[in-house]
Amino acid sequence: MSLYSAGVEYGIHCLLYLVDERGDSRDSSVRDLAELQGVPQEYLAKVFTKLARGGLVTATEGVRGGFRLARPSDEITVLDIVNAIDGPKKIFDCREIRGRCSVFEGDAPSWATEGTCAIHAVMLGAQKRMEEALAQQTILDLSRRLTRKAPAEYGQKVNDWINGRREGKGAGGDIAVTQL
Repeated sequence: MSLYSAGVEYGIHCLLYLVDERGDSRDSSVRDLAELQGVPQEYLAKVFTKLARGGLVTATEGVRGGFRLARPSDEITVLDIVNAIDGPKKIFDCREIRGRCSVFEGDAPSWATEGTCAIHAVMLGAQKRMEEALAQQTILDLSRRLTRKAPAEYGQKVNDWINGRREGKGAGGDIAVTQL
């Protein structure tokens, strides 16, 4: 079982599509983002509600309204997205069983229970390192990584598709786009 929900994956992918080739924010509707990626629109709408509540996206006005990044792409970290969608998550919940050893006969000595449990300490360290790693990666970092990986025409196809939708031209012709 994964620690983070599918909503986190959907949210990160969507925010990548809200970043243009220069790293600037662009507008898109939840409906268009759902169609672009082949994900459920109703679920994605709930994800965007959480992203908006978390201050990561803001609604845009008008007939073609949708969402755009609320902050520059280099200021939105993967940890920000995870926390906005799933909330802070602990990877371990210490049950403090160290004091229940049968040889203590119900009266655990202080040496056995004082301070942080050694196992819990290891897990807290792992949690901290994981969160630090997620906090070091921004949407701009991921966008640049995608740009290096994808052929140049992919970015243009995405732009054409999104712009076609914004201009009310359907799916931007017969352009098919899939997330890398």
